[in-house]
This record gives sequence, C-alpha cells and structure tokens, in this order.
Amino acid sequence: MSSDQTNRTGAESQAESEAEPQGTAEPATPAAESTVRPAQPPSVLPPFATKPVAAVAAVFAAVQAAFSGRYGFHRDELYFIAAGDHLSWGYVDQPPLTPLLARGSTELFGDSPTGLRVVALLAAVAAVFVVALTARELGGAPRAQVLAALCAAVSGYVLASGHMVSTSTFDLLCWLVVTWLALRLLRTGDGRWWPVLGVALGVGLFNKHLVAMLAAALLLAVLAVGPRRVLRNWWLLAGALIAVALTLPNILWQIDHGWPTLDVAEGIREEDGGENRAMFVPQQIVMLSPFLVPVWIAGLVALFRDPVLRWARAVAVAYPLVCLAVLATGGKSYYALPLLLVLTAAGCAPVVRWMRDGWRGGRARLVVAGLALSAVVNAVVTLPVLPADSLDVPNAVNKEQGEQVGWPELADTVAAAWRQIPADRQARAVVFAGNYGEAGALVRYGPERGLPEPYSGHMSFADWGPPPDSADGPVLLVRIDDAGGQDRFFTGCRLVGRVDNGKDVDNEEQDARVQVCEGTTAPWSVLWPDMRRGY
Repeated sequence: MSSDQTNRTGAESQAESEAEPQGTAEPATPAAESTVRPAQPPSVLPPFATKPVAAVAAVFAAVQAAFSGRYGFHRDELYFIAAGDHLSWGYVDQPPLTPLLARGSTELFGDSPTGLRVVALLAAVAAVFVVALTARELGGAPRAQVLAALCAAVSGYVLASGHMVSTSTFDLLCWLVVTWLALRLLRTGDGRWWPVLGVALGVGLFNKHLVAMLAAALLLAVLAVGPRRVLRNWWLLAGALIAVALTLPNILWQIDHGWPTLDVAEGIREEDGGENRAMFVPQQIVMLSPFLVPVWIAGLVALFRDPVLRWARAVAVAYPLVCLAVLATGGKSYYALPLLLVLTAAGCAPVVRWMRDGWRGGRARLVVAGLALSAVVNAVVTLPVLPADSLDVPNAVNKEQGEQVGWPELADTVAAAWRQIPADRQARAVVFAGNYGEAGALVRYGPERGLPEPYSGHMSFADWGPPPDSADGPVLLVRIDDAGGQDRFFTGCRLVGRVDNGKDVDNEEQDARVQVCEGTTAPWSVLWPDMRRGY
C-alpha cells in the first residue's frame, strides 16, 4: 500500500458523522505538516454500521446457541456453579464476578450447560460490537467496522469465550471496553471519560485482577508516546477512585485471607511457566487465527506510521508491554489476546483500502476466503461441532474441548464405589476429591446418585471444608494418577474403580483412580492446612 493510501481514513469519506467533544491537538510535527491533512485526532467519526454489525453478531449468537449444550459442563463451569452457591467477596483464585454471573444465569435460564452459557454468549456478542466500535474510533468507515466484527466473530478466542463461562470470558470484554474507552479519551482529550473508564476498570478488577496489567501498560505507553495531556486533569483522580471503590471489597477480602490469588499466580508460574513462555508466540498466532495475522500486523503498522493515528500510538506500545509482562511472570498466552483484537480492529481500515484498490485482482476474494477458513477451523477447534468420540485432533489443539466430556460418568463410578461402603459406616464416611473439577462434578451430579457432599482441598473448596472431625470413618478418594501425593493423608487405601468417560476422550480425568481408604492419618482439622492447594 502506498503512503497516501495509508493516510486516508474512513472519517474523510463519510458525509454523515456524529460529533464528539474535541480536545486540544498537540503541535504538529514537520512530517505531519507536509501531509495532506494535519496529524490530529478527528473530532468527527464515521457513522456506526449498526445493522451489518448486528447481523454479524446475530449469526455468531445463533451458532453459539446451536452448540452450547452438545457436550456438557466444563470443569471450570462446575467450579463456578459451586462457588455461586458460596457467594463471597472473593475466592482463592478469583474475585467474585464470574461465580455471581454463573449463579444468575442458571437461576434465570436453567441449570444446564445451555442455561449457564447464556451469559457467556451475551458477553461474546458484546465483544464483537466493541471490536467494531474500536475500528470506528480509529477512523474506520462502515466497511472496516463490519470487517472488524467479522474478524472478531471468527477468531478462536472469541468463539471459545462465547461457548463457555470462565473468568477469561468476561475479562476479554472488560479489556476491550477499557481499551475502547481509553481510545475515546485519547482521541477527544475530554477528561470526563476518566470516570467512565474507572467504572469499566473497576468492573474488570471485580472479575479478574489481570486487567490491572492492561491499565499499567496503557499508562506507561501514554507517558512514553503521548498524548500526555489527558493525564493532566482532576478527572483522572475521580476515575481512579471509582475503580478502587468498586474493587475494594475484594481487595479487603484478599488482605484478610493473605492474598491467595498471588499464590495461584505463583503456582501457574512454577508449574506451567516454561511451557507458557515456549508457546507464547505460536499461540498468539493460533488462538485468533493464522489468517488474521496480516490484519493485526497492518493495524500495528498503521498505529505506528499513520500520522493521523499518532494519538492512538499508545495502544500499539501497550501490546508489547503486556507481552513482556506475561512472559516475565510465566502467565498464559491468552492474557495478551484482547489487545491483539484491538490491533486487528486497527488493521481493518488499511485492509479495506487494500481490497478496494485491488478489487479486480481478487483481493476481496482472498480476504473472504481467509475469514471463511478461520470460521470453519476455529469452530471445529473451539465448539462441540464433532461427536464427542471424534475429538482427537481438536483436543490436541484445544484441551478445553475434552474437559466438557465425562463428568456424569465420573459421578457414576464414584456412586458405585460408595455403595461398596457398608451402610452402617456411610454416616461417618467422607467423599474427598483431588481437584476442583472432580469436586464440582460431584456437587452437581452426586446428590441424584445418592452421594453426600464432597470435600476437596483444591482452590476455594478448601475454604468450604474441612469435614467435621467426627467424620472418622472410611474415605472415598477420587484422584488422577499424577496426584499420588494425596495418599499420604489416608490409611489402608485400595483401588475400587477407574473413571471411563465412555467416549475414549483423552482428558485429565480419564482413567482417574477411585479408592476406598480406611480413614485418615490424623483428624481432619489437623490435616486440612496441609491438604490445601492453590493451583
């Protein structure tokens, strides 16, 4: 693309636009003065492509709804449902928003995978709209906005987020909203956007503390490349106070409980940090779509080179800052993906111009083919499109597919083992699950199979125990083979069953051990501190 093509934006080509508050532009550089137009943020934006974007979102929602209940609950979803029954200002591994939303969704729409996932679907639909709004904020005309919505809708990360309730589902939306509002603030220079930004940041922190990384990266980027004028007003303080006020209950809970989320983060770093770092770059490519790489690269180049987008350059700087922070802490690669979607939105206007300039050369067909291939491949990898007994390939790419299979079968195996305990000893017996997925499955499916409430030392299940010391009878232990260290708390353990999900899906619980133990090596209250695990 030529430089004069790059310097055009949709804002110039639109006759109908909305007025926005206009901030004070920074002095133009000599390079900017030599271009056709001044290097300052536009005060007028193109109209929003409401109907086409809504059509994209509607198709996206229909596909999600069609597949939402095909397999079953994910292990994390079972945990969130259990956490929703123990509402609190915080949990070992997260703030309270996701369990609260999980409880609300099941109460409103039914205690089923489909009912639970309504709230995830709505969050992902909102994410599609916000990506389109971000393209508009960066000067993209309606065609660029629609392309941005399409890119978001076919990306693997957004498809996966819309299918399943998790903290990352709502974290994605919060990051996108915070970045969109930050762009609005930077473009207009109107400090009154700070309180709105504070609300979005506070809600994000009430879901996952990770959004603080985004806030820090954006702040450092603005300090480095500007426009710094937005930092010189009292509205910034108001926004910060709002964010702190919204997250304060969880912060106080964390302080009172010794900041357990830091222990979880340390566990992720120690156990998965090496693999996370090694796979960081490949997963940045794969988890959106390899076909979208040229789009977000175009966005990155445009933010750095287009003088008209000079005011938005901080977003381009924030992305590598977030990547460095994730790599340094050994975090998961998807932590940085929301900003990659923002760069994708920034790249849609250059791609539309490239398509228009080579329309007869097949460029449009190339883009359409890339979107179609992304949709098909990502749907197979992230949604339950295939039968559950044909998951070998999707599960190798996205292990979360397999974690939605086999939980009722696990409960069946545990129930069969429970019946082997003499009836006169069951009143003092305990069912102990090695991890939160197993415990969540037994909470959900156990009562209808005659099982008592399970206990576990994993994640926040540890806060909902221990069993009473009077429960000094047999222990029915469920654990995967890799968790053999848990046997040290029990005596006289014997294997009575193995979990079989019936679909030969290679997930974490396939072939898990079910053991009956004679009892514990000490009272539960004595053992419990050592049985707690944060990750």
